[in-house]
Amino acid sequence: MTLKDEPRSRKIKSQTILFKTGLIVIITLILLYPSSRINNLITERQLTKEETTLEIGKKWGKHQTIIGPILTIPYLHSYEVNRNGEKITRQAKKQIHILPEHLSISNKINPETLHRGIFEVAVYDSQSTLVGSFENFSIEQLGLEQDKLLLEEAFLSVGISDLRGIQNQVEFLWGENHIDFQSGTLIKDKDFINSGIMAHVPVNFKNDTLEKRSFQISLNLKGSEKMYVTPVGKTSNIVMESSWPSPSFNGKYFPNPETKLVNDEGFFAEWKIIDLNRNFPQAWFLEKHPVSESAFGVDLFIPADNYQRSERSIKYAILFIGLTFMVFFLTEIINKTSIHPIQYVLIGSALVIFYILLVSFSEHLTFNWSYLISSISIITLIGLYTQSVFKNRKFSIMLSSILCIMYTFIYIIIQMENFALLSGSIGLFIILASTMYYSRKIDWYAMNNLVKI
Repeated sequence: MTLKDEPRSRKIKSQTILFKTGLIVIITLILLYPSSRINNLITERQLTKEETTLEIGKKWGKHQTIIGPILTIPYLHSYEVNRNGEKITRQAKKQIHILPEHLSISNKINPETLHRGIFEVAVYDSQSTLVGSFENFSIEQLGLEQDKLLLEEAFLSVGISDLRGIQNQVEFLWGENHIDFQSGTLIKDKDFINSGIMAHVPVNFKNDTLEKRSFQISLNLKGSEKMYVTPVGKTSNIVMESSWPSPSFNGKYFPNPETKLVNDEGFFAEWKIIDLNRNFPQAWFLEKHPVSESAFGVDLFIPADNYQRSERSIKYAILFIGLTFMVFFLTEIINKTSIHPIQYVLIGSALVIFYILLVSFSEHLTFNWSYLISSISIITLIGLYTQSVFKNRKFSIMLSSILCIMYTFIYIIIQMENFALLSGSIGLFIILASTMYYSRKIDWYAMNNLVKI
């Protein structure tokens, strides 16, 4: 070859490398399509699970949130309207809402797991006791007149998000009187309490101040997945306990860390909340307050959320395919052999099949076992295939070892939720550094006869 032909030869060699590299990139991108379809499949299965949860909830009981109790007293509100230039005074029946001075809620949650097909849902049967008192409320606090109070129409309400979960007659003690609850509520503000139970109760005022009335309510509720309450007392003390070993405490407030206990035998949690911790007063009139936004409690968390973990693992599909193809491409160069694009497609398809296996097995086994079985199956398949293609046992073992490291690395990332980004970034840096190190002596212009399409 003459000196004149050397630049042209280098250009052809460079184009050959770039063309093969570009072809591998295109194959990688094409294989991402079935990966995205598998991701859609995972989403569909998650929706199916949620539909199953809703279906069970309709029959057993949905998430339960207890709001109250709230004492409501109707009031004749006078207001003026302007008609034809003349002011006319009219009256309308409005409502005063009063919250308890003290509230203690003891909640015993008895959980169990229901299965529908391959799906499982956490449900419970709870026994709640609400004890407290209404006192120290003065009508002057709201700037109203005592003679316009409709005391004979006063009623007590308890908000319950799903009335189908009520198992027995609710025992209600108002002072020394046993009173029966009725279904529904007369509270006009449906954003405050949308569904619940109510009972007409006797109340009296003395010197513009509500006479003290104690109460005790025993409530047996069925529900699923979540149990929440609201801190409507000026001082609210809430206790929840259960044999469920994996609770997730959510909502507006977290339990007292000094008394919280979670172990394999269940959990115990305690909250103490005062009125200064909330964003609504002890009593109001002609106003709206987001009482339900202060709800808190426990979710009966099922740790083996296999769909969520499978969805997280498939996000690394491009990393799996890209790194595996890079290993094969470097093998072409180092071992002076050639891999046909169809062989890249077959190997990439095996990597994609891993996710189908993972989702399928995880619907019947734990995620850890599903991941182990799926990864071993794919590593064995690719290892045997490379052994038959390259006729090189050493390379087959090396590639299988690299795949083992990759699957282990991704598994660790999936488990480390809080440090996934950090560990992933460090891992990618190590992979890039290793690739640069082992390919540093390769003469890419001399690859024309080694890299073939």
